[in-house]
Amino acid sequence: MENFSGKAIFRGIAIGTIMFYTKNQQQVRRTKIDNPEAEISRFQEAKGKASRELGQLYDKALKEVGEDNASIFQVHSMMLEDDDFNDAVIDKIKNQHVNAEYAVAKTGDALSEMFANMEDEYFRARATDMKDISERVIAKLAGEEGEVHLKEPSIIVAEDLAPSETIQLDKNMLLAFVTKLGSSNSHTAILARSMNMPALIGVKIDKGWNGKLGIVDGYNGELIIEPDENTLCKYKKMQKNELEKRELLKELKGKDTVTRSGRRVRLYANIGKPADLTGVMENDAEGIGLFRSEFLYLGSNKFPTEEEQFEAYRKVAETMAGKKVIIRTLDIGADKQVDYFNLGHEENPAMGYRAIRICLSQQEIFKTQLRALLRASAFGNISIMYPMIISVGEVVQIKEIVKGVMEELEAEGIDFNKNIEQGIMIETPAAVLISDELAGEVDFFSIGTNDLTQYMLAVDRQNPKLESIIDTHHPAVLLAIKMVIENAHKKGIWAGICGELGADISLTETFLSFGIDELSVSPTFVLPVRKAIRDCE
Repeated sequence: MENFSGKAIFRGIAIGTIMFYTKNQQQVRRTKIDNPEAEISRFQEAKGKASRELGQLYDKALKEVGEDNASIFQVHSMMLEDDDFNDAVIDKIKNQHVNAEYAVAKTGDALSEMFANMEDEYFRARATDMKDISERVIAKLAGEEGEVHLKEPSIIVAEDLAPSETIQLDKNMLLAFVTKLGSSNSHTAILARSMNMPALIGVKIDKGWNGKLGIVDGYNGELIIEPDENTLCKYKKMQKNELEKRELLKELKGKDTVTRSGRRVRLYANIGKPADLTGVMENDAEGIGLFRSEFLYLGSNKFPTEEEQFEAYRKVAETMAGKKVIIRTLDIGADKQVDYFNLGHEENPAMGYRAIRICLSQQEIFKTQLRALLRASAFGNISIMYPMIISVGEVVQIKEIVKGVMEELEAEGIDFNKNIEQGIMIETPAAVLISDELAGEVDFFSIGTNDLTQYMLAVDRQNPKLESIIDTHHPAVLLAIKMVIENAHKKGIWAGICGELGADISLTETFLSFGIDELSVSPTFVLPVRKAIRDCE
């Protein structure tokens, strides 16, 4: 029996046969060709096949893991059609008289290296995407389909897995996956969480494990190879208990989210698109604490119209039938880039031109969204939330713009909730320190712990080299949360948490002691958090 440590991406226990997955990388050789036009046709045909395959992967991901997670395949499709990529490949074939495989490989390597050397974390992440795209086209040139077939329920072990490889795996046969590379914020890790699949990264892997029995412990970040009888029995019992707990949690549906002493806490869900409402209903969330509106912008090649936005917001409000729906205004920028915004390169996009900063400087975009939100407020219990606030001046400016939009709608005879609740996200140290002043300007606070942790600790949460030092339980982060809640209550407004930390049940009792009023978590965490709250005094 051998034990290996890694970083857990998703909690859970998996027991099964290990399948060591090796990428079928092509040995590309340079070949001189006599007919460049025929070779260019080969390239175009292979590219067409790759494009169709990406479309199929998008459709599969859309059904299995939702639109947000499927969007990576749209990104790959766009990169495949990129002029720089295509022109460079064709230029090599024409001018150097080389085979298409070689031209694609050299172009992919060059562009991947260019991305990898950029300071911007978002663009560095595109280096892996570029390699994935070029390898896909080369595989098509070689006549390969690139499917990953599992003959029995297996734990996949690999150096790394591209998103396309992850989504192609048969969920009915996949027990867990373990990789040497990757980060907790990689596309593949996000897909693993969406698939509710135990996963580890940062494990020192060995090809010799292929075919052996393995255990993935997603709670303690351990991989156990060829466990002894006692260890195997222990984990089988843990796995059985895990399944029983899931069944018991279902009994909490319809129950109040209230502590033993009778204190009620609002338990809402975070969603990224209207299609996520199914998960909200299935897991019995009491409302929606964070509806990320940027899905309308990320899934389009142009600015969404007022009518398109209105229909999306109205659908959610009506489906929730009077339950709270908090919609966050546009949060584009940083790791969420959209070509038609023409944001340009930034040295530090996480602290750059993003979110409310775009809205306040490009007010027509903001006003279109506000009109849609206000119109939809006539069809349900909608609240509006503004991200990345750092000053009282920003809030005052926002309120003036909202007032103007309300006056326009009133003049046009359009119904809306004139007393709509407006709040802000607290996700910067500046907002924490002036939260006493900000509380006098808004109706509620929602603490975005993902960015707040990043900014409090000066640690890039998307940098895999810093995985070991990004401490969400850091005393500074917890003190900031406590301070925000206290300042909210002094001014008579409520405060909640909508970041991932809200689902950390090891902190539930701490948050209750701080006086938290609301927690908003991913739909799958609603029932575990409800249980944790009901177990507290």
